[in-house]
Amino acid sequence: MTPESLIASASINIGLAILALWLFSVLKKQPRNAVIYYARLLSDRHVRALPLHSSFSLPRFLPSVAWIPRAFRVPEEDILRRHGLDALVLIRLFKFGIRFFMLCSLLGVSLLLPVGYYSESDLPTRKEYSMDAFTISNITRGSNKLWVHFSCLWFISFYALFLLYKEYKEILVKRLQHMRELSYRADQFTVLVRQVPLCPEHNTRSCGVDHFFSKHHPFSYHSHQMLYDGRDIEYLLGKQKKLKKELEEKKDTEEHKQRSTSEEKFRDFTHKVSHLQSETMLREKELPVAFVTFKSRRSAALVAQTQQHSNPLELITEMAPEPRDVSWRNLAIPQKILPLNKIGVILAAAALTIFFAIPVTAVQGIAKYEKLKKWFPPAMAVEFIPGLSSVVTGYLPSAILKGFMYIVPYAMLGMAYLGGSISKSKEEIKACNMVFYFLMGNVFFLSLISGSLLDEIGEYFTHPRDIPSHLAAAVSAQGEFFMTYILTDGLSGFSLEILQIGLITFDIIRSCIYGRAKENNTYLFSFPYFRVIPTVSLSIMIGMIYAVVAPLMLPFLVGYFCLGYIVYFNQMEDVYEMTYDTCGRFWPIIHHYIFVSIILMQVTMVGLFGLKSKPSAAIATIPLILITIAYNEYCKIRFLPSFKNFPIQTAVEIDEVDEKNGEIEAHYVDAATAYNRHQPCLERVSIEESHTNLNQPLLGTGSI
Repeated sequence: MTPESLIASASINIGLAILALWLFSVLKKQPRNAVIYYARLLSDRHVRALPLHSSFSLPRFLPSVAWIPRAFRVPEEDILRRHGLDALVLIRLFKFGIRFFMLCSLLGVSLLLPVGYYSESDLPTRKEYSMDAFTISNITRGSNKLWVHFSCLWFISFYALFLLYKEYKEILVKRLQHMRELSYRADQFTVLVRQVPLCPEHNTRSCGVDHFFSKHHPFSYHSHQMLYDGRDIEYLLGKQKKLKKELEEKKDTEEHKQRSTSEEKFRDFTHKVSHLQSETMLREKELPVAFVTFKSRRSAALVAQTQQHSNPLELITEMAPEPRDVSWRNLAIPQKILPLNKIGVILAAAALTIFFAIPVTAVQGIAKYEKLKKWFPPAMAVEFIPGLSSVVTGYLPSAILKGFMYIVPYAMLGMAYLGGSISKSKEEIKACNMVFYFLMGNVFFLSLISGSLLDEIGEYFTHPRDIPSHLAAAVSAQGEFFMTYILTDGLSGFSLEILQIGLITFDIIRSCIYGRAKENNTYLFSFPYFRVIPTVSLSIMIGMIYAVVAPLMLPFLVGYFCLGYIVYFNQMEDVYEMTYDTCGRFWPIIHHYIFVSIILMQVTMVGLFGLKSKPSAAIATIPLILITIAYNEYCKIRFLPSFKNFPIQTAVEIDEVDEKNGEIEAHYVDAATAYNRHQPCLERVSIEESHTNLNQPLLGTGSI
């Protein structure tokens, strides 16, 4: 890639970013777009807080940057209070990137760039490697200047480990404190029990749960709530809600006859639903799943973390997710089928990875234009249009790759759902893992292999022992491509995210076809952790691997994380809904991704030192890898258990505070009905009730 191609890519991405941000700052002032740009605030009924311009005035159509400094003024405590710890974890991820790459940029620009640029290179001067003057490739084999890179590698590694430890420790403290502040949540008193056996006396699972916990936990057990196979009830409820909507639309009209007919149908559905929701009918629909409520958090935590039955395949316990986070349909999947679901998900993910190898290889063919002309002679026609080849090789490959990768997170989320996770948060965590390793394999490693295959495809087959050295060289050779990828993902990607161009287009088309409804429904969606976290983590991985190899990339990464921080803070405040709060369980997987990135950085440098005929530096890097692995194992022992479990000490401390305030009984009594209030088949719909009071508990707890 030539400097012209890199400049073309930077110019296009900067131009698109400025245009998108300019459009966003204007469009968000228009009242008709409030359903998109203020979806969360409208759902919370904060209409007065919206900075809209209803009157036709000049400021309404002028761009504004007032939303940018807001992101840096809001303290972390306010983010935690308004959006939860998961949102704060994402913000801390962007702050980690800013802190890490800021120092690395200062080190790289002031030290590594001059060392590389003023070295006598033993590489031939070739047009496609014109950026090598700023990388480690420009240093001659065996040069003592490589010890500068070796020292920077150790410094950067220890700085990354220091930041990781600091973040892990602080987020753990915030997690425990946040759990104390959420003392009212039902999941702190509730245990999810699966594979519930039938009671031999009454032949029902509900009695089996009640008898077992009444006998083995007589002083702490309070009640239980069974899960039901209510697909037929949910179908009728859907019909009932549709009729309710029709009745509300006809409320102010004179269609009395049609309204009477609809009311008759509504009463008929209500009678059928009430019959199916009776205790007698529900006993026949019991599933081997129950939510068991205890009188203290300590008791719930102990039961969740211990084996209850002599047969470990029965009465399987774990802390219940909060009611709004439960994946009700997945809980209905039999336990014996779950392993088959997981195998199917693995095979589907592998097939998707293989399928996406085709566009990734094609993208690298475009990026390596000089080789592409030999493989595909018609591509030479691009040269007849001045400047087009720079756009094709500089901007087009990363844009195409980003476009293909946009659908991957949604495909992986669907696979995670089919895997049988008990909660939406666990589905997103699984999807995060699948997306990250997919991106690491396809975007990073396959891009390296594809690029080097197009350069020296025969070398891999004739000299298989040289593959490690070829891969090490490919890291340096592909630096320009990944620089354009960071530019596209950051400038264009983040800008299009905040502009919401897809929703704007859809809303305009819908308005033209159906017209504006009396009450505009907001485009309110859950925050896409499964899409944001893996993508940002991949950028951290690319930046770490190239921190010593090609330090010219580091300033771009600082801008990447600053823009990402501003954009996603705005999305949290105004656009997306936080549908659950896991109290920071996303951080351990982020920590793991960054750990993998550090290891890859160190292994790559071992290969590069070997390639540069500096075996002593390569050997001296091996202890650094061992130190990093040992550090990660320590973090697993020191921090990870407190994220997986509810610490007994914390549970007791919260119980003691509640007992002093006289609130503990109210909290576990509320938890005793919380899950029935959210179970889809136990809804109740009435004409007289307002839309906000549609979900009410029909059943008690252990009495069923």
